[in-house]
Amino acid sequence: MRPIIHSLLDTDLYKFTMWQTMLHRHPQAQAEYRFLCRNTPAFPLAELLPEVDEQLDHLCSLSFAEDELGWLGALRYMKNDFVDFLRIFKFQRRFVRATIAADGQTLEIVADGPQVHVMAFEIYVLAIVNELYFRRSDQAAALVEGRARLQAKIAALRAFGVNEPARAHPFEFFDFGVRRRFSGTWQEEVVRTLKDEVPEFFKGTSNVMLARKFGLVAIGTMAHEYLQSYQAFDVRLRDFQKMALENWVQEYRGDLGVALTDVVGMDAFLADFDLYFAKLFDGLRHDSGDPIAWGEKALAHYCRLRIDAHTKRLTFSDGLDLETSFRIHLHFADRTQLGFGIGTNLTNDVGLVPLNIVMKLTQCNGQPVAKLSDSPGKTLCHDETFLAYLRQVFHHAEPVAP
Repeated sequence: MRPIIHSLLDTDLYKFTMWQTMLHRHPQAQAEYRFLCRNTPAFPLAELLPEVDEQLDHLCSLSFAEDELGWLGALRYMKNDFVDFLRIFKFQRRFVRATIAADGQTLEIVADGPQVHVMAFEIYVLAIVNELYFRRSDQAAALVEGRARLQAKIAALRAFGVNEPARAHPFEFFDFGVRRRFSGTWQEEVVRTLKDEVPEFFKGTSNVMLARKFGLVAIGTMAHEYLQSYQAFDVRLRDFQKMALENWVQEYRGDLGVALTDVVGMDAFLADFDLYFAKLFDGLRHDSGDPIAWGEKALAHYCRLRIDAHTKRLTFSDGLDLETSFRIHLHFADRTQLGFGIGTNLTNDVGLVPLNIVMKLTQCNGQPVAKLSDSPGKTLCHDETFLAYLRQVFHHAEPVAP
């Protein structure tokens, strides 16, 4: 068995930032996370079950090393008591199980237990399934193709820097590719190459281990699960976003100030994102729906609140490639600061069809939770009654595929 996860830092920064907030604000919460593959794989993922179980056994044997905790603790927004919690933390194997569905083809993975013990499984599980899946491909050919495509991206970045007119704000992008990477070693090669070749554009990575290794900025704030959890907490459902944002403000007091907008749609988010929050948060992150329409709504909102949009940042992270990022940048770069988190197209662009896999929060404290995406097909909820109620409360219509 060749371990895939060697360090518990080999995950997204926002898992730690959400984890700390939940430990401080809602340590008693219970949660369930479920794995899902949204596209058709080349072979049934159920075939990976024995290897997945081996990798999960290995994951649950790992602990944070003291030098890793020292690095985390040096981040000014990480609290001493959270670092102490991580010092004694180990994943509990009884809280995660992998099985084969009744159809005999589908791999099912469920993490269920205290939220502060199960919420971090997500990224490791996705990285494990991805790497096991792609180990069955022609590794050498994939790496040759991946390196050629990476060099083409570097050439495109340099050409963009030379040929496009100067804008008020520069083009900056980040690696967001842990969860759907071809392999851990390939992600490391991609990040190292971009850092060395195009540092004027490449500004960081969500991968905490690689940020530490290469001296990069670790990028990330919150994900959907953070806001979704508040749908099940002791607050009126209509006010769950406000409570989640308020808790974040109190936890980080000016740090990590990019808010995710699409848990119940952009319009419902902006209805809650009043002058108080708009001044306290540094910017917003897009993850579903048309990016240009979303950005225009964000800028119009700042204008209505008489906030100078040049002091704010719009971060885009929805299935991006460089061409799409360039297009969005040219549309907005004279009006606000921008950032682009690119995932699969950086770390799994090797000539093979990537898996579209997720591991989403489905229940919290025994109650269903949901994300009402602004993109068709990204809404996820196993309780249709709750989903309908959530749509009614937030006046959210199901997006129609073009």
